[in-house]
This record gives sequence, C-alpha cells and structure tokens, in this order.
Amino acid sequence: MNESGRKPGVVDARALIWTLVRTDFKTRYHGTFSGFVWALLKPLTMFAVLLSIFSLIFTSDPHYKLDLVLGLFLWDFFAEGTKVGLGALHAKGFLLTKARFPSWILIVASTSNALINLAIFSAAMMGYVAWSGHPVPPAAFGLYLVYQLHFYLIVLGIALAASVLFLRYRDLNQIWDLTLQAGFFVAPIIYPLGVLPEKVHALIYLWPPTPVIEFSRSVLIDGAIPSFKAHLLLSLGTAVILATGALVYRHLGSRAAEYL
Repeated sequence: MNESGRKPGVVDARALIWTLVRTDFKTRYHGTFSGFVWALLKPLTMFAVLLSIFSLIFTSDPHYKLDLVLGLFLWDFFAEGTKVGLGALHAKGFLLTKARFPSWILIVASTSNALINLAIFSAAMMGYVAWSGHPVPPAAFGLYLVYQLHFYLIVLGIALAASVLFLRYRDLNQIWDLTLQAGFFVAPIIYPLGVLPEKVHALIYLWPPTPVIEFSRSVLIDGAIPSFKAHLLLSLGTAVILATGALVYRHLGSRAAEYL
C-alpha cells in the first residue's frame, strides 16, 4: 500500500477520468489557436445559427423554434455520446495494457466532450430564455438538470453494452447508425408529439430520448412540470437501461482484451 492507501500499480479512477477527459479535449483541438475558445464557439454558434434560421421560418409560433432547437441539441448529445461510447474500447483499449484500471473508465471519459457541449448549450439556452423576458425559475432549472443526469446515465448504459458488443460484432457500428437515423424521426424533435394519435404516444415514449426531450421542453419553455408518475417512469426506464448496460458489460468486459 502507498501513502494514498492504494495498491501499487492501481490507478485512481477519478484522477484517470479527469486525465483522459483533458487529453481527449486537447487532442481534439490540437494545433488550434485556442482549443477552449473553439470548444465554446461550436455549440454557441450552432445555437445562434439555428435560432436565427428558425426565427425567420416560424415567425407565427415562437415556441416551436425553441422546441426545435432544444430537441436538436439534446438529440445531438444522445447521438454523439452513444456513438463515441460504442467505439471507446476499440479506440483506446491499448491503454489497458499500460496501467491497471477498470476499463469502464474509458467509456465514461469518452462521453466527456458530448457532455461539455451539452453544458455549454444549456447555459446558452438559459441565457436566451432569460433575455427574452421569461427567466427559468430555479425549480424548473433544477428539474432540467435532473433530466440531463438521467439522459447521461441512459447514454452511459447504452455505451457500456455497445462498447463490449462492438468488439465482437463489428457490424454493430453500422446497425447503430441506422438506428440513430430512424430514431431521429421517432423522437418528437421536428414535430410536436400532439400531431400523433394519442394511442401511439406510449410507444414513442419507449424510445429513450423522447421523455427527456419532452420533459425538458415542459419545464424550460412551457412552464409546466410533468406528473410524479412521469418522473417515476423516467427514473425506472433510466435504471433499467443503466443496469442492463452494466450487466452486459460485466458479463463480456472481462474478455474484452481478447478482441482488441
């Protein structure tokens, strides 16, 4: 045991995650004048461009443009986080031979940039809503953060399972691409959920991004808080996805090195 209480050769998980996050961030913007500035500008510029375009197109329904922009960014987080998480072990598995640490750390760290973009966008969204004369109440903002925590755990659960399955079944990458393409139109992003018959709403809510997108719109834009039952179902669904991902990862992760 060393002074920190850890066995020699065992890496501290939190320190390693932070190191991998910083390394991934620096690698992404290596050679640029200011990587941090570009990291801020990308989501902020996209937010400004989308908001400007949709403000011109949907002048008769100002709520729709905000619904659309919010839905697009939340979807982008889901798509990017799951895609990067799926390939995390394949892309960074060589690190497992250089130090002793749980391999799930690579998956957690791989989703960091998507999470950073989501945080920057959320700050921009809050600022715009406040500037437009309808500041978000603290309780609504707190609920929004809770929804994003659920969203991250959903992404993490999918990434945990997909990362180890991808090592064995390389077609999974293409399958997930097709799933995301179809899923974009399943989630109520470019259309309001109300245009669909009520009898299919329950099916749409089975697609994980749907409840997070709808609940986020409710508290930020509509000023309405979903029911206790709706929150309970979101938490239950998140727990099932995360637990399933963890079980798949635990079952197959021990042999991951054989397929790297």
